[in-house]
Amino acid sequence: MRISSHKITLIGLLIALSIILTRIASIRIAIGGIEGIRIGLGRLPIILGGITLGPLAGGLIGAFSDLLGYFINPVGAYIPHITLASALVGIIPAALLRIRRKEEPTLGELGIVIAIEQIITSFILIPYFLHSLFGLPWQVLIPPRLVAEPIQIVLYTYTIHIILKRNILSYKNYDGSYTLNK
Repeated sequence: MRISSHKITLIGLLIALSIILTRIASIRIAIGGIEGIRIGLGRLPIILGGITLGPLAGGLIGAFSDLLGYFINPVGAYIPHITLASALVGIIPAALLRIRRKEEPTLGELGIVIAIEQIITSFILIPYFLHSLFGLPWQVLIPPRLVAEPIQIVLYTYTIHIILKRNILSYKNYDGSYTLNK
């Protein structure tokens, strides 16, 4: 990945947007006195950054969004495992789309790669980390995700598809990454 001032600026903007959408603009539903379901677009900038700038940039956006978001607005203890999962949110869809090396992903392809990422991070890794670190039972961890994740998968897929279709971004780079139109 070639680092330019344009990419650094875009990465910083996407990190800030992710923090705002995650920490402030999310719908939080309490279950048993704790946050059980969080529905929001906080992961959207991470996924979009991975698709547009490449898996490495997506991983950096995810990791820094979680790390900086925690220091700005801490909710509980800091868990580095969650930072790893957040980095994977930017890496997985971008890497899967890079494998196929086609001009522009279709709505179905976006849906598949985003669903794969959400299953790996939200259904497997995060519950596993919370269960192994804090002993939280699986019966408490999985049902809220069964409600929130399908909604978020549809929101992320449709929003990213619209952004790509509006020709805000174009598929120009030889390595398969998107570049902003000027």
